[in-house]
Amino acid sequence: MLLAIDCGNTNTVFSIWDGEKFLCTLRTSTHHARTADAYFTWYSTLVNHYGIKVEITDVIISSTVPRVVFNLRVFADRFFGCRPLVVGKPECVLPVDPRVDEGTIVGPDRLVNAAGAFDRHGGDLIVVDFGTATTFDVVAKDGAYIGGLIAPGVNLSLEALHMAAAALPHVDISKPKKVIGTNTVDCMQSGVFWGYVGLVRESCARIKTERDRPMTVIGTGGLATLFNETVTLFDELEDDLTMHGLTVIHAHNQKG
Repeated sequence: MLLAIDCGNTNTVFSIWDGEKFLCTLRTSTHHARTADAYFTWYSTLVNHYGIKVEITDVIISSTVPRVVFNLRVFADRFFGCRPLVVGKPECVLPVDPRVDEGTIVGPDRLVNAAGAFDRHGGDLIVVDFGTATTFDVVAKDGAYIGGLIAPGVNLSLEALHMAAAALPHVDISKPKKVIGTNTVDCMQSGVFWGYVGLVRESCARIKTERDRPMTVIGTGGLATLFNETVTLFDELEDDLTMHGLTVIHAHNQKG
């Protein structure tokens, strides 16, 4: 049984994969000081709560926070007796190597998204991931990650407005009732919401023009559905793309 771990800047997600489906998905906040014992206490408590009885034999990790990887390695070794695969490390082989500038270190989350999206949808893709940052990953016809864009995340932008301007409150992103806000909160929500709609549309249009070919746009991340409810930005929505990509990379390494 495979335990797939995706550690982002804000949240860390654990999913148990039985070879055909995910049995459960558990989420906690990312904290670099969390020990292996603390991970196991949290993990085992929730697994027992859901009544899941499985034997983990393999672990794969994708982490955009390098400082947490050591404790996750210890967690896998101490409690499951296995050496985890870590995306981005030399021992973890990708289905297709990325084609970027020499010396560039590509975020493991972007490599995983590319692998997962290619497995489900083939090549010539744009993967838009709404996380702490909003990323655009371009996947070639053969499945290679070939670059993309990085923009501030939606919630990061709202937090920056609140922190930098004393008169502006903290607000959550939501679908605005109309474009023109008639109070401060509505103005902020409309500005960020429609600003990101424009960001996605323009960025994807320019990528397609530069690539000069039809491309499928995949939306993923917690806010992708919210944006797509109002305007059609994506050809496909994937709520488990990163976790699926981890299973694809794990399976590829098992073949060797």
